[in-house]
Amino acid sequence: MALAVLMTGACGAGWDDAANPVRNDAPLSAPVTSAPATAPSSAGPAVKAAVPAALEFSAKTLDGQQFRGADLAGKPVVFWFWAPWCPKCRSEAPAVKAAAARYGDVAFVGVAGLDTEAAMKEFVQRTGTGGIVQLSDEKGAVWTKLAVSEQSTFVFMRPDGSTTKASGPLGQDALDGHVRKLLAG
Repeated sequence: MALAVLMTGACGAGWDDAANPVRNDAPLSAPVTSAPATAPSSAGPAVKAAVPAALEFSAKTLDGQQFRGADLAGKPVVFWFWAPWCPKCRSEAPAVKAAAARYGDVAFVGVAGLDTEAAMKEFVQRTGTGGIVQLSDEKGAVWTKLAVSEQSTFVFMRPDGSTTKASGPLGQDALDGHVRKLLAG
């Protein structure tokens, strides 16, 4: 069902599970937590950070590596949900690439879906976004985990696990504004 909703979203308006329009600034979840994960601290040895329920997933990156969402616990994260054939996604790729380079303290994770892995890899090569962790989510499991129903969507996760999301396309100024809010707490 979730994949069908994703496929019919085709760069259109998003809907939540209750078939209500999703607001661009609506929070996705409260910081629900489970077992702690290790998060680095600039003040010394690693400290334990609670793992938000939204980060309890594993996936494969487009370069074939295993990825654990729990490894992001305690860090600010920008998830960028995109599809290879989506013109909005293609248009915002330069802004995402620039923001990832500018905000080194923020983890940027692309979550590709709604197509084949070959098409996803071609998109990354064509847009030059290979410097960002890119997940292959052909079955939509990560999209579903983070309550995303359309591309392009950004999910901004604060270190405490709380999230907000915005539908794209986001240009450089808009994306920078969201990242600054994420870092401000």
